[in-house]
Amino acid sequence: MEQPPGFVAQGESRGFVCRLQKALYGLKQSPRAWFGRLSSVLHKFGMVRSEADHSVFYRHSSTNQCIYLVVYVDDIVITRDDQRGICDLKQHLFQHFQTKDLGRLKYFLGIEVAQSKSGIAISRRKYALDILEETGVLNCKPIDTPMDPNTKLMPNQGESFSDPGRYRRLVGKLNYLTMTRPDISFAVSVVSQFLNSPCDSHWDAVVRILRYIKGSPGRGIVYENRGHNNVVAYTDADWAGCPSDRRSTSGYCVLIGGNLISWKSKKQSVVARSSAEAEYRAMALTTCELIWLKQLLDELKFCKIESMSHICDNQAAVIASNPVFHERTKHIEIDCHFIREKILSGQIVTSFVNSNDQLADIFTKSLRGPRISCICTKLDAYDIYAPA
Repeated sequence: MEQPPGFVAQGESRGFVCRLQKALYGLKQSPRAWFGRLSSVLHKFGMVRSEADHSVFYRHSSTNQCIYLVVYVDDIVITRDDQRGICDLKQHLFQHFQTKDLGRLKYFLGIEVAQSKSGIAISRRKYALDILEETGVLNCKPIDTPMDPNTKLMPNQGESFSDPGRYRRLVGKLNYLTMTRPDISFAVSVVSQFLNSPCDSHWDAVVRILRYIKGSPGRGIVYENRGHNNVVAYTDADWAGCPSDRRSTSGYCVLIGGNLISWKSKKQSVVARSSAEAEYRAMALTTCELIWLKQLLDELKFCKIESMSHICDNQAAVIASNPVFHERTKHIEIDCHFIREKILSGQIVTSFVNSNDQLADIFTKSLRGPRISCICTKLDAYDIYAPA
């Protein structure tokens, strides 16, 4: 800490120290101040902040080489093919901040990264095992499904849980785990709906998720180079699946180059009057994600995207391409126009898929063990720590 400019001590100043009145950490403006400082340093180096994702910075050179930088608070990942530029960027950061180069990426925000010539695998095995140990179910018997397909959870179902805070903390940790575990996204989204007043039955559902995780704590996602950059999205909706308010659940997953990039399981905000309406709302949600991903990929010059495939297992996909409005779609005209506009512009191409090949099923309903394993295999969600 240095003496403020212009400050003159009265009398003898030898032996005096400065008393810190406020620290940057803990103040409301501290995140903005820190990010503004980091952004200005990166801009001096020639990095440009992405408009699609403000946590991403990039720089393209005249020789078609580029540098990508991703920041989360004060944790930074730098990648791409300009090795000389990456070394210069590190030295530039060393001059302005007290930074430490950890070398090849192995661990980031609880995500374990394994790299090889065949691809990259990410998982949260240690994080999952820590949750099991903290909860006391590390030695439990594993099961093959995160949620019982025959059980429907409802509010005020049974006795109130004795420790709601523990329930909320555990569900929050599981929600963070879904970033590398798409197979538990739907189950975690269901138990997240009872954070306000959890019951014993809801706690039992959370314990069941933990027992499922115990079966494959190292399950993560594998990324490989498959020789193409096609963008494909699978969309599904479980019409009136919630027994308490009869709202539907939207689910989607987006694959770029055959690799799983984005997924979501979310309860719809309004009640759908028909399965077509539920599918349309799910398709609109997925279309927004596709447009955002296209903007990000175009900005980073990652690959050239002409059109993106939007696959659905409902006749709503056929209606979206039909220029004539049907009676059953009058009340969802905004979603119809939004999706149809993207179809006519050539950005989105909708198609129909059989329900057996619908990968988004895992984000909208609880499935049996063999079905979960089948979808996880197609999504390249493997347990790399499992014995061969």
